Amino acid sequence: MAGGTSFSRWLHRASDSDVWWSFRSSSLTIAAAVVTALILILSFLSPLLAPHTPFDPSTLSLSDGLKPPAWMPDGDWAFPLGTDDQGRDVLSAIMYGTRLSLVVGMASVFVSMLIGITLGLVSGYVGGVTDAVIMRIADVQLTFPAILVALLIDGVVRGLISVQRHDEIALFVIIGAIGLSFWVQYARTIRGSVMVEKNKEYVQAARVIGLSPVLIMVRHVLPNVTGPILVIATINLGLAVISEATLSFLGVGLPSTQPSLGTLIRLGNELLQSGEWWITLFPSITLAALVLAVNLLGDWLRDALNPKLR
Repeated sequence: MAGGTSFSRWLHRASDSDVWWSFRSSSLTIAAAVVTALILILSFLSPLLAPHTPFDPSTLSLSDGLKPPAWMPDGDWAFPLGTDDQGRDVLSAIMYGTRLSLVVGMASVFVSMLIGITLGLVSGYVGGVTDAVIMRIADVQLTFPAILVALLIDGVVRGLISVQRHDEIALFVIIGAIGLSFWVQYARTIRGSVMVEKNKEYVQAARVIGLSPVLIMVRHVLPNVTGPILVIATINLGLAVISEATLSFLGVGLPSTQPSLGTLIRLGNELLQSGEWWITLFPSITLAALVLAVNLLGDWLRDALNPKLR
């Protein structure tokens, strides 16, 4: 009973919060949230919702290859968005590919958050030579585009291991490469917030009672700088998905046996000159809709958490 009462109070406070009011007052943000939720549901439930299993060779037939969308002549409603040259259903491939793109995006954001938050906390709290070294490394990395850093990391891994071994661990390589490309934003933002927070009374009181620097950073400082982290993570999710799609389109990302949206676009682009436009168009639209919706949510979250705009 007490648990239900506590949940009711929390729900009441959440419904009266400025963030919730900002969300429900913006029709564009609501639309972005609906699109994002719809894509998440369709992709992560693709094994249950997809009309076909597109990457199981036993279910494919070459006689079904290159069918146009169902509303066109020679189309088949068994394949609403058409098929590719291997007879794979484009709609099912998009659902499975979007799930893989989101897994890569979310995992790489987690990696970059872990690295950036750790280095930002240490840099801002310790200061001195440690701060100078970490920030100079960050400055050097900022001079290179994130996609170039990811290409460099992926190229180094390819040079150290065989092609077959690389394909086996390609998912982890691409997650690490993208994650190492975006940590700087977290580190610089957290460092600035920590330098402000560490001089406040609650941090000084924690030092007086003998808490260790690590405990102070994690238990007291970090919870007070989560706002900027959420904003950066939301925006970086869209950037990570775009980066993965770019790498896969260039042929240095995920292999064809693990097709993401970028891989599907690349495979469709090879047949574009033959007139099979649907193979690359529909994955491209899905990618654009996903990134646009996530970026709109990131922009709303940035404004909603900014006290100067309330």
